[in-house]
Amino acid sequence: MAKELSSGSAMPGIEGNKEIKTIGVLTSGGDAPGMNAAIRAVVRRAIDQGKTVKGILKGYNGLLNEEIIDMDKRKVSDIIQKGGTILYTARCSEFRTLEGQQKGAEVCRKHGIEGLIVIGGDGSFQGAQKLSALGINTIGVPGTIDLDIACTEYTIGFDTAVNTAMEAIDKVRDTSTSHERCSIIEVMGRNAGYIALWCGIANGAEDILLPEKYDYDEQKLINNIIRNRKRGKKHHIVINAEGIGHSESMAKRIEAATGVETRATILGHMQRGGSPTCKDRMYASIMGAYAVDLLCAGKTNRVVGYKNGDYVDFDIDEALAMKKDIPAYQYEISKALSR
Repeated sequence: MAKELSSGSAMPGIEGNKEIKTIGVLTSGGDAPGMNAAIRAVVRRAIDQGKTVKGILKGYNGLLNEEIIDMDKRKVSDIIQKGGTILYTARCSEFRTLEGQQKGAEVCRKHGIEGLIVIGGDGSFQGAQKLSALGINTIGVPGTIDLDIACTEYTIGFDTAVNTAMEAIDKVRDTSTSHERCSIIEVMGRNAGYIALWCGIANGAEDILLPEKYDYDEQKLINNIIRNRKRGKKHHIVINAEGIGHSESMAKRIEAATGVETRATILGHMQRGGSPTCKDRMYASIMGAYAVDLLCAGKTNRVVGYKNGDYVDFDIDEALAMKKDIPAYQYEISKALSR
């Protein structure tokens, strides 16, 4: 069950080690704009609470290799406006094994890290869950541009990424109109279509292809392009989620079937970079501070979230069991507005 942090009341969640003197922080999985704001908040809030802070470089991989540095307020000065993560990030297959997880817990104990804040996505939270079971107090902070964590309405980086994609699509649309083309624009979202959905609506796309909804009936797409061309439309924008992919080959097939010049544009990792928006800086800062407060209250195995206008936290086991799908009404509206 989600719990809201409230002043003057006992904080919810699984009880862990009561005395937290040293807090570690790492970023894991794909980077997201706003991660630096969260790191900054963790460090400054923890120091204000009288805690020592350790930065762990390169995610769980850096934890296993003991790439651990001391953090102070100066180390997080002038980073809130920067994209990426100053702690770097990496994938770590070794940490998926019991031996890797046990080694990670031992490294934490060796360096006096009683509490660990993990900024990342579902895969990162699975690692935090394992460390909690091994006696290290852990709190997850949702950092992923995909907006695919079910327990929260907001994830760090999504707002920046979707605005970056929207601005790029506007530019592609200009040249697509000039040349009377069909443009297939591929945005990120391996298994989640939120960037595609938001951009599809915000950019006025004629078709939106989402991993959760696409039936792979390309003929319907072709028919729609032909129908719109007959109605006098000078361009046709297709937003294609990364999880569907194959935009280049799709463009060739559509051009052959319709006779309409068709180009594919893959936005790629540009969506991960750039200075975070005000929303990403603000929400990340509050979430990072909230995670510290949970650790200081002796909580573990929690993930911070944002629900119905409040910052809340969930049990990681509960959070990982939740499922998230594209809101049916939003998808219906996206179809209606594209006609």
